[in-house]
Amino acid sequence: MNFIIYDLEATCWRGAPPNNVQEVIEIGAVRVNGYGEEIGTFNRFVKPLVNAQLSAFCTELTSIEQYQVNSAELFPRVVDLFWDWADLDLDDYMLVSWGKEDQQLLRNDCALHDLDDSWLAPHLNLKKAYRRLKRLSKYTGLMKTLEREGLEFDGTPHRAIYDAINTAKIFLKYRDEWPH
Repeated sequence: MNFIIYDLEATCWRGAPPNNVQEVIEIGAVRVNGYGEEIGTFNRFVKPLVNAQLSAFCTELTSIEQYQVNSAELFPRVVDLFWDWADLDLDDYMLVSWGKEDQQLLRNDCALHDLDDSWLAPHLNLKKAYRRLKRLSKYTGLMKTLEREGLEFDGTPHRAIYDAINTAKIFLKYRDEWPH
């Protein structure tokens, strides 16, 4: 089985999004095989369709600049590239994210672009699984969890590829203990 450990960055504002639409602007992922070996990484920016202009808050939070999303492809093309890279045709995969928000963002963008979202079904919410595994009374964020596990955060926080790489560290540390 392949595990696709991914993270997303999305358009964001202080407060509610214009048109009540939040769109994916970056997909980052790490593919790990059943032996716990990293097979590769994926990182692409996505051009937002509804709210094309990034807010100053979003740029400050993510460090993603307007020119980066302006020169990116739209969600349907980036998802095709992601699908091909992750080799999701094999039906022997599980998507893994830190929390449920990223899966919902993908569902929302699939709906926005009239794309099938059934491929999102084999999914592990690692944040929830970690809470259960450690018998914690409340959820912890990615940074706190890394710290708790004695792991260093590599890269820039709130960038999809780095959040995916760091989520993969937690996934791999307990890889035989996650439900699948």
